[in-house]
Amino acid sequence: MKTQKRTIDFLSKDFLSGKPIQKETTILLNSQTNEELLDFTIDVANSEHVFWVKEICEVTLSSALARGTGISGRSAASLEEKMKKGEAVIAFASNGKWAGFSFISSWENGRYVSNSGLIVAPEFRHTGLAKNIKRKIFELSRQKYPEASIFSLTTGSAVMKMNHELGFEPVTYADLTADELFWEGCKSCVNCPILMNKERKNCLCTAMLFNPKQNNRNV
Repeated sequence: MKTQKRTIDFLSKDFLSGKPIQKETTILLNSQTNEELLDFTIDVANSEHVFWVKEICEVTLSSALARGTGISGRSAASLEEKMKKGEAVIAFASNGKWAGFSFISSWENGRYVSNSGLIVAPEFRHTGLAKNIKRKIFELSRQKYPEASIFSLTTGSAVMKMNHELGFEPVTYADLTADELFWEGCKSCVNCPILMNKERKNCLCTAMLFNPKQNNRNV
């Protein structure tokens, strides 16, 4: 049986204009682990999803430790707030298991928006789900903050590639928000001493930025 897929043009006029998005996106992915068709649903998070906060925090921390890379602290309370404000997306497999998560934060009165916390449950990695969560959180950012510059800090080459496909470009740290609250979040990262020694000009993370003015030139 063939499955029809809807292709989304993330650089189209409607998309980049920041028009409302559908609350749910269902994605069919071919799993390499169990050779069956996995049906993932990616929702804009709400208060009903708070139940999953503890597991999201635990998986995020264990993943960072396993990779040996830095990660800024994200308290359960802060993620719960993101869900209640509709500033996060959450993914589930067809069997009801939590599968992935990501959230956004606004800075300098909406001038900047960060895409952060992208995580996929171990059993659902290497299915393409991370890429679709990344697209969904980017779409949510564009819908809620159409005029904002969207940025991402990451040490992962896979995330860098996803960002590039969405129109992000590598930038210096000086091109990011100057909001002290954002940089305060880096203090829980194991690489924070490097950041501070470099006078917050660079670190091990690569900074990438989506500029809506530059990307809208093709609209």
